[in-house]
Amino acid sequence: MEQARGAARTLELKLQVLEARRAEDIDSSFTAISREGAGALFLLSDAMFILQRARIADLAAKAHLPMMYTQREHMAASGLALYGASMADNFRRAATYVDRILKGAKPADLPVERPTKFEPVIILKTAKALGLTIPPALLARADEIIQ
Repeated sequence: MEQARGAARTLELKLQVLEARRAEDIDSSFTAISREGAGALFLLSDAMFILQRARIADLAAKAHLPMMYTQREHMAASGLALYGASMADNFRRAATYVDRILKGAKPADLPVERPTKFEPVIILKTAKALGLTIPPALLARADEIIQ
């Protein structure tokens, strides 16, 4: 969160952090988002958010908010963009750990790894619905563009 706050300061953006620990908190969070005049929404990865993805996408669409996600599971419910660790790459890398353990390596001796492959994805249908034009440079950097 400190990195996000630092990035917001650097970009001279106002960062509003809202927590929704229960599904019941989502509506009040969107009320606060609307009251504060948010220009976009970045949804962090959370099991509850994945379960509530259709509801969240509906509330964001009604508020005319572009949403960005960190997990592909959210993309099924619309949204504007995804930028998160590639789960497929993470699973492939995890398989090498399983292989090493099955060959006798002690799990405690294996290094902790961070994700190394991230997937930028843009959904043009959502951009069009929100009246947004995605800059060509950003489109060129996307791993996937969903029409």
